[in-house]
Amino acid sequence: MKSRLLVLTAALAASAALPAHADSVFNRIATFPVAENLPAGTDAKTPTSSEIIKASADGKTLVYSDSPLGAVGFIDISDAKAPRPAGIVKFEGEPTSVVVAGAKVLAGVNTSESFKNPSGHLAVIDLASRKIEATCDLGGQPDSVAVSLDGKFAAVAIENERDEDLNDGELPQLPAGDLKIFNLSEGTPDCATMRTVDLTGLAEIGAEDPEPEFVDFNAAGEIALTLQENNHIVIIDAATARVTAHFSAGAVDLDGIDIRNDGALDFTGSQQEALREPDAIKWLDNDRFVVANEGDYHGGARGFTIFDKTGKLLYESGPSLEMKIAAAGHYPEKRSNKKGVELEGLEVAKFGDTQYIFVASERGSVVGVYKDTGAEPEFVQLLPSGIGPEGLVAIPSRNLLATANETDLVEEGGVRSHVMLYELGEGPAAYPMIVSADDENGKPIGWGALSGLAADPKEAGKLYAVSDSFYRSQPAIFTIDATSRPARIVTKTVITRDGQPAQKLDLEGIASDGNDGFWLASEGDAAKLTPNAIYHVNARGEIKQEIALPAELLGKDGRFGYEGITTLGEGDDLTLVMAVQREWAGDAKGEVKLLAYKPKAKEWSAVRYPLEKAEKGWVGLSEVTAHDGKLYIVERDNQIGAEARLKAVYAVALEDFRPAALGGELPLVTKTLVRDLIPDLKAATNGYVVDKVEGFAIDAAGDAYVVTDNDGVDDSSGETLFLRLGTIAAIN
Repeated sequence: MKSRLLVLTAALAASAALPAHADSVFNRIATFPVAENLPAGTDAKTPTSSEIIKASADGKTLVYSDSPLGAVGFIDISDAKAPRPAGIVKFEGEPTSVVVAGAKVLAGVNTSESFKNPSGHLAVIDLASRKIEATCDLGGQPDSVAVSLDGKFAAVAIENERDEDLNDGELPQLPAGDLKIFNLSEGTPDCATMRTVDLTGLAEIGAEDPEPEFVDFNAAGEIALTLQENNHIVIIDAATARVTAHFSAGAVDLDGIDIRNDGALDFTGSQQEALREPDAIKWLDNDRFVVANEGDYHGGARGFTIFDKTGKLLYESGPSLEMKIAAAGHYPEKRSNKKGVELEGLEVAKFGDTQYIFVASERGSVVGVYKDTGAEPEFVQLLPSGIGPEGLVAIPSRNLLATANETDLVEEGGVRSHVMLYELGEGPAAYPMIVSADDENGKPIGWGALSGLAADPKEAGKLYAVSDSFYRSQPAIFTIDATSRPARIVTKTVITRDGQPAQKLDLEGIASDGNDGFWLASEGDAAKLTPNAIYHVNARGEIKQEIALPAELLGKDGRFGYEGITTLGEGDDLTLVMAVQREWAGDAKGEVKLLAYKPKAKEWSAVRYPLEKAEKGWVGLSEVTAHDGKLYIVERDNQIGAEARLKAVYAVALEDFRPAALGGELPLVTKTLVRDLIPDLKAATNGYVVDKVEGFAIDAAGDAYVVTDNDGVDDSSGETLFLRLGTIAAIN
């Protein structure tokens, strides 16, 4: 149940999955919420999105499709580090894709009234005036749009997508999709030149119902097209509109993957004959192209593949990128029984003499960066993205990359859709900030949702973290080597009860017991039959003692309970201090408890802690850490991005911490602000402010660390920020 402590050589070997930093790397420089493009007077909670994204020829304007809003949006990136809203163009329909053709923007617009009666048009927008100048009827529902490198042709994939609720989504569901090709003149299509490429009868799967997904041109004027649900790839000559080659995308045998959605990370499963079902396709040169095998219908091969245009397999990534994503804490466990990280989007571009391949993981919310070597691609790094990256565009002339992240959780009170900008430059990669080493099976130590942090009392730079109830079947303690950059998770100790992984735990706090064991705080949730409780475990993670709430608090605790634990004193004088996140029954509004328990005497007591007022949502506690005469407490709101107002560390002097017996009047402590963490969170990777600042620890050398909870990459970007604040003396 416990990964072995890896020796230095093994840890160094594991780091081969990360860039050496000797070369230039990409780092995020800006984040733009596309809701900022909503017109004046529009409800700020109107859903909006960024899906497919392109750039103007001068690289100073980004253009993206916004399906929920029914618009094409524009972003001014003249100053790439400070993107500004540049307006939208609204449609009576659903823009599904955009491309820039000189001074024009071409948008595929879906106007279908039903799956059986698909319709749409190709719209022409003047880039300067933002006016719709013309439309061409497409006779079906458009998906991807592309323009040839010489500007002579435009191609539109007409998907005529199936109804997934009809007959379990089985093909065929007519009308069939096809490909449209137009002649262009100064970026404007001549509607009269539209040619239809019949794609029926080609694929082995659903031959009479091809569903084109993504289209791309090479320099020779050839079109590569994916038929995703049909698991097929087609090559077409743009000038003649003839199919010159077609072949199955094939299948992959996958070993060493997680195949169960069971609240645990277990990379020992396998899946045979997984159909690739590619989504995005990009030419690498006139003979080779790469596909992202997202899957849709019956497949999804969790990787990306390079073919030549005759269908010869040149490279298959298999789950290798998925494992790098897992090592960075971005593996979406809830998708294990489906398609894993779902690689969906692609971009290929040459920066200087180096051609890069960018592969976007829809479910892992990261972008894998590779160098195209002509043979096996060379992994460079992972880039943090917003939720659900779909579109990517490179701007080599400005050393920039942009991603469009389609998921907008405004209706759930979550993060908005964002466009993110990255710049190629010298220096180390800012992200990931914490990764895992490999276990004894050569697979990454699975981790995520870090919800509590503690320091080893003797060894500087050695920390411990716990994961919360997201990994309900595998509650664990992680040992972190914070002396490496990025910080490295080197062991995982699963918490056990009677030899089996302990159930009904929601670990939110951890503290060393000074003897290789730990005190753990588990947050309660009556709806899940999980109690607020303290657990004493040994070095092997075996539960040796369970301490329930005292009678005075039974039934008064709420869903938001224990959120941290720390120790004061030792031996017979040992006191455990637990932070309660929000008010319980009987608490005054805006006040929560810091509970104290003496294990030797079995005595409970508490103080009242005053919360800051919430401008929106709620405010509560996330962590408590004792150090050098003070209790350090993380206090935060539950807001994200621009709405976040409070993520901070406060201190309570121990001379002011005089808990009283439960049942009577409890003293109110005085707190002082130690550190506003919002500037740290903004500066860490130039992303938006994340919600859950969950862990805070001060190591044996007096250095302070903060870690955020990535919610198991569930309705979350998956980013885990591991902040090094310096010495606690310096920030006090």
